[in-house]
Amino acid sequence: MNINITALHFKADQKLEKFISEKVEKLSQVYDSIIGADVTLKIENTDKPENKTVEIRIKIRGNDALAGKTAKTFEEACDETVAALRRQLKKVKEKERGL
Repeated sequence: MNINITALHFKADQKLEKFISEKVEKLSQVYDSIIGADVTLKIENTDKPENKTVEIRIKIRGNDALAGKTAKTFEEACDETVAALRRQLKKVKEKERGL
């Protein structure tokens, strides 16, 4: 799976990129026809501590799956986003199988 990680207005360190790549790779266990993934990391300009946003677009045949979450850390936001995508991919898989 091809994973593109883009950090807007800052440089993401290798440890964060590795963490995100591992989490996104695990989505292929749920749905094996994933073509690729685009991950966007943003720091929102707010007073709240929950200002780290992770948006992930999973490329699959037909429609793409898209989710984004905001949390205190990029790791936490990534976990929440991957969980949302896992639910979406399960629904797509069930729909394809006609369940």
